[in-house]
Amino acid sequence: MWLRLHQAELLEEHTGPRALVWWTRRRPLRPLNYFAVRAVFRRANQLGGTNWTLHDLRHTAAIRMANDPGMSLSDVQAILGHARITSTQVYLSPRAEDVFAHAQAHFQRLRDRAEDPAPPPPAHLPANTLSYDPADIDELFGGGR
Repeated sequence: MWLRLHQAELLEEHTGPRALVWWTRRRPLRPLNYFAVRAVFRRANQLGGTNWTLHDLRHTAAIRMANDPGMSLSDVQAILGHARITSTQVYLSPRAEDVFAHAQAHFQRLRDRAEDPAPPPPAHLPANTLSYDPADIDELFGGGR
């Protein structure tokens, strides 16, 4: 989102489908080349004890946005700058660990339901009785059958 806002602030000559992505904030605008951006990430990775790349950040953001029920896929497409929605759809594929976690939760719910004891029969009916109380039938159908 911030990248798109930054690009919107740039002069028209510095934007468009073939324009570079990263520019300096100071005028005159100059593109940040690959090595300059890599140096920024190298310093950030050293400080944070990480090993991230620009693509890692973009990919993570895309997955989170695509799987957010509050965002449409076309919104994600616009933010990522994809020309085709099919390019954005790849971020909808579930990760194997998510599928595994959902399956575990499903089977745990089944086990929990199986362990719940059946409710006892009403006090006025003996156990193992599959009939209705005649007073309930009269009440339901208006009595005097």
